[in-house]
Amino acid sequence: MSAPRVVVADDQALVRTGFRMILSADGIDVVAEATNGAEAVDAVRRTRPDVVLMDIRMPHLDGLEATRRIVTGPDGPRILMLTTFDLDRYVYAALSAGASGFLLKDVTPEQLTAAVRLVRTGDALLAPAITRRLVERFARRDEAASAVHRDLAGLTPRELEVLRLLARGLSNAELASRLSLSEATVKTHVARILGKLQLRDRVQAVVVAYETGLVSPGET
Repeated sequence: MSAPRVVVADDQALVRTGFRMILSADGIDVVAEATNGAEAVDAVRRTRPDVVLMDIRMPHLDGLEATRRIVTGPDGPRILMLTTFDLDRYVYAALSAGASGFLLKDVTPEQLTAAVRLVRTGDALLAPAITRRLVERFARRDEAASAVHRDLAGLTPRELEVLRLLARGLSNAELASRLSLSEATVKTHVARILGKLQLRDRVQAVVVAYETGLVSPGET
C-alpha cells in the first residue's frame, strides 16, 4: 500500500509545521496545508488526499462546515478532527456529519501517525472510551435534532447485538471474545452493518446506535 496522502488544515502555522514534520518523518505524504475551512475544501478537491487533519475552530469557514462539504463529494477522504477539548459539542456534530474520528492536539507523534494510518483503512473508531462519552453526552433522541437517521429493521439479531456492543466501545477482539466468534467473523458482521446502513465507518455506527435508541446514554 502506498504512503497515506494527507491535508493538514489548521490556522496556526506552528501546528501545521509540527504535524508536517511528524508525518513526513514517518513516511506520510503531506500534500497540502490549509489555514481555514475554505482552503481545506479547495485543497481536497485539488489533491484528493486519503486523510484530512481538520481543526475545528478556524476563521472564515470552520472545520465543521468544511467537513460537511467534503464528505458530500464522491470518494471523499477520511477526516480526523483536531481539538483541544475531549468533550466538545462541535466534535460530536462533526462525527455526525461524516468525520471518521477525532484527536486531541496534544497527541504524541506515535499516536498521530498511527491514527492517520488507522483511519485510512476505515477502522476509524479512535479513542473508543472518549468517543463513547462524547456520543453519550450529546446524542439527541428527538427526530428533529438527530443528525443521522437509519432504519435498523434490516439488521439481523446478531448484527444488532454486534452494533450494540460496538457502540459501547468494544474492539473487534473484545467483540469476538464476548460473542465467542472469530475476529474474521466479527469483521464480516461489522462490514455488513456498515453496508446495510450505508455508513462510512465505525464512528458513524456508534452515532446511529445512540440516535436510534439501540443504546442508551449511560448504559453499561
